[in-house]
Amino acid sequence: MAVLGGACRLMQLVRWSPPVSLCTSVFLRRQSTAAAAAFASSAAPETQENRKPKTGILMLNMGGPEKLEDVHDFLLRLFMDTDLLQLPVQNKLGPFIAKRRTPKIQEQYSKIGGGSPIKAWTTTQGEGMVKLLDEMCPETAPHKFYIGFRYVHPLTEEAIEQMEKDGVERAVAFTQYPQYSCSTTGSSLNAIYRYYSSRSDRPKMRWSVIDRWPTHPLLIECFAEHVVNELEKFPAEKRDDVVILFSAHSLPLSVVNRGDPYPQEVGATVQRVMDRLGHCNPYRLVWQSKVGPMAWLGPQTDEVIKGLCQRGKKNLLLVPIAFTSDHIETLHELDIEYSQILGEEHSRESLLPVSLTCPSICGPGAARL
Repeated sequence: MAVLGGACRLMQLVRWSPPVSLCTSVFLRRQSTAAAAAFASSAAPETQENRKPKTGILMLNMGGPEKLEDVHDFLLRLFMDTDLLQLPVQNKLGPFIAKRRTPKIQEQYSKIGGGSPIKAWTTTQGEGMVKLLDEMCPETAPHKFYIGFRYVHPLTEEAIEQMEKDGVERAVAFTQYPQYSCSTTGSSLNAIYRYYSSRSDRPKMRWSVIDRWPTHPLLIECFAEHVVNELEKFPAEKRDDVVILFSAHSLPLSVVNRGDPYPQEVGATVQRVMDRLGHCNPYRLVWQSKVGPMAWLGPQTDEVIKGLCQRGKKNLLLVPIAFTSDHIETLHELDIEYSQILGEEHSRESLLPVSLTCPSICGPGAARL
């Protein structure tokens, strides 16, 4: 079972190198946090100088704890966000769940290098983005990127405050989630609204929003190219039988049932990718990262992998279709829980090997913009 790297050229602003080689990708992903941090700290971004930025791009995302000691605060903010989850007596149950889950989540982060690389990779993406924007759109330059996370620093509110201090004239809220959900992009946009509604001053900046891009032609081209590259790494006689599993983060059905467009937009991305590929292989849309006893959108990725293996389908390609950078869901859930542990388990049960590799979404090669 292969895991396809899903880093994409966001809106034709960041150029990505091809996925790292199949045989070295596991080693590279284990070092992704350290490599990304080293690149971000050593690079001298040309557009982040002490000149007044005319246009600020706020890169919106959930974020992830960079150190193990940050995990509890990350989980606390997450479980207290009513846009993401609605729990009974949330002001009490949220802190309880965060405290209870902290040791387990810390253990998972320790296995992927001790923290999330998402800030380092977002910095890398932002640097490439503003460099290209300065070249392509001099009339709106200088451009400066800002990172606005929901659950770790720099928080969305902190980023907006810095943008106001910098004297940004035009601000673009740019979601890093290709497919819109009220629990992700919606939560970040609500944070912007709450920032200004809690203050008497009106925004000094003129705001615009990129709130979704699920069928952008270059996003589709990027995924399609990566799928082709990964399929070629299977033996020629097995290539046509490889099952492509497009895996996206699941949602509670309570969120889906209130009209969230996320499932349809993820499906639209998958359909466009398969259209671009000429429907070359069997495929499924599956959902990962279910938490708790409530009903979630399915089928679950691990259950589908088990079912396919039991039916003799041993060549699988996992495509994280809703992610644009590595984090806990790709580095631990896909790489370790599914590709290593689950794959090895089914290889032993059937006495036949399950094809298992983990190409990186944002390996060190992706830093070359």
